[in-house]
Amino acid sequence: MLIDTHTHLNSDQFDGDVEETIERARANGVSPMIVVGFDHKTIDRAMELVEQYDDLYAVIGWHPVDSIDFDDAAYEKVERLMDHPKVVALGEIGLDYHWDTSPKDVQDAAFRKQIRLAKQKNKPIVIHNREATEDTLRILEEEDAKEVGGILHSYSMSAELLPRCLAMNFYISLGGPVTFKNAKMPKRVAQEVPLDRLLVETDCPYLTPTPYRGKRNEPAYVRFVAEEIAQLRGMMYADIEQATTENAKRVFRLP
Repeated sequence: MLIDTHTHLNSDQFDGDVEETIERARANGVSPMIVVGFDHKTIDRAMELVEQYDDLYAVIGWHPVDSIDFDDAAYEKVERLMDHPKVVALGEIGLDYHWDTSPKDVQDAAFRKQIRLAKQKNKPIVIHNREATEDTLRILEEEDAKEVGGILHSYSMSAELLPRCLAMNFYISLGGPVTFKNAKMPKRVAQEVPLDRLLVETDCPYLTPTPYRGKRNEPAYVRFVAEEIAQLRGMMYADIEQATTENAKRVFRLP
């Protein structure tokens, strides 16, 4: 089996066929699946899904793009849900300098507050970084995030930064971009990341891998990510499947 470590099955794009999508994933050897909630609406929907399906687990946090809305009520919601048995990490949290909906200082404060909460609850963190690599790593180091570690989701940094990330007890998760023809950096990362720190994800419905690029992504397609990584590393697909599954179970403490 493969574990899709980052899905948005709680997205509106799956409203009409989420059950069929989950069944297709299972039929393609993908289970469990991790559903990420990052604001009030998506958190509520993620919790509905994990209550409904045995092989779905949740990651709950507040997205950096919406940091401006991370008020006391939002914090209390995340704090409360950290104790739910099917919530396996806090995220996706971090920094996003691509969109300007939340000022940098507001993102910084929300990021640090959630790292501290994760340490208090002893849960790993799932990191979103867009065009903010140096600040993301600096905050993780300053907040001693290695105490809980976690996942650098949809890893977009250079291969040269891998040692710095690994030293903080982070796993490296790769998705659809590693299958893109001209994506040199993700391909190099896929070859260089230690096998015991490698994860696969879809980030569905976004970042659809080749050969379905341009269409809605879904967990069944995580297989194409694993196949590409196996080819890049000169390994058997079954070995990538086994390693990434063991890694996901370890980081999320899955049964």
